[in-house]
Amino acid sequence: MILTVTLNPCIDKSSSTEKLKPESKIRCKEVVREPGGGGINVSKALKELDSETAALFPAGGYNGKMLCSLLDNEGIRYHAIETSVETREAWIIHETTTNHQYRFNFPGQPVKEEHIYHLIDEIRAFAPSFVVASGSLPVGLPDYFYGLIVKNANAVGAKTIIDTSGPALQALKGKNAWLIKPNINELKTMLNVQDIPENEVDDAAQQVIGDGYAEIVVVSMGPKGAWLITATQKYFATAPKVEKKSTVGAGDSLVAGLTHALERQYNFENALRFGVACGSAATMNSGTQLFKMEDVLALYEKVEVTT
Repeated sequence: MILTVTLNPCIDKSSSTEKLKPESKIRCKEVVREPGGGGINVSKALKELDSETAALFPAGGYNGKMLCSLLDNEGIRYHAIETSVETREAWIIHETTTNHQYRFNFPGQPVKEEHIYHLIDEIRAFAPSFVVASGSLPVGLPDYFYGLIVKNANAVGAKTIIDTSGPALQALKGKNAWLIKPNINELKTMLNVQDIPENEVDDAAQQVIGDGYAEIVVVSMGPKGAWLITATQKYFATAPKVEKKSTVGAGDSLVAGLTHALERQYNFENALRFGVACGSAATMNSGTQLFKMEDVLALYEKVEVTT
């Protein structure tokens, strides 16, 4: 079973309008509400892939109840840790005349550390084979909490996949997660360098492995594809060309596809191919909708991997 952990979940609200204009009343289409946050998105994608999954997250207030209700509607197993603060929300607006997408992410209110400690302790109760912890930290929490997730997952023999950014990602140095998924800019920050040429990304990722961040580093290169790097192996998957409608959830879809494939014992090459197919398929759908399974299967055959 794959357990996802979302420390900073949200309600994703999406809509569209012809044109965003300052100082004007913007008339939008009907609002679509979906459960969101990195790990929750991964669980949604895993359900589409028919993987056994459960989502673990803190939730509070009216939005917290809505989040749980939306997950019930989608048939996703979850365990919510009750908090005393309102769960945050995020807005995605699609400008139809330009096909531009505008994202408004709100920080939410501080969550008590005791609630997050309780949540992390719950990891042991699930006894998962994989723990996927994804997304930002709630306001005010120390950066080391993802390291605690790695520690608790290791205690039950689970492989930990971490997808976060900023100081929370940098705080994983020396914590030896099983896999992390930085993008190229996050990789620069981890190594404290201004630039990494594309032909040196693989070597940079191996330096991160040497620094004790993880055993495996998957570097997302956006529409170009992704690297999967270990201490001794290097794979690059070229993303197939698709008609892009939205990039929301593409990274979470890549993580879900990769985890699904690894749990089913695909080798690294084919797991990376499947992950990139899921990420690319997600960009073919508008708003916050993730991929369709038929698109993933069609794209999987088109993803080229070099070693």
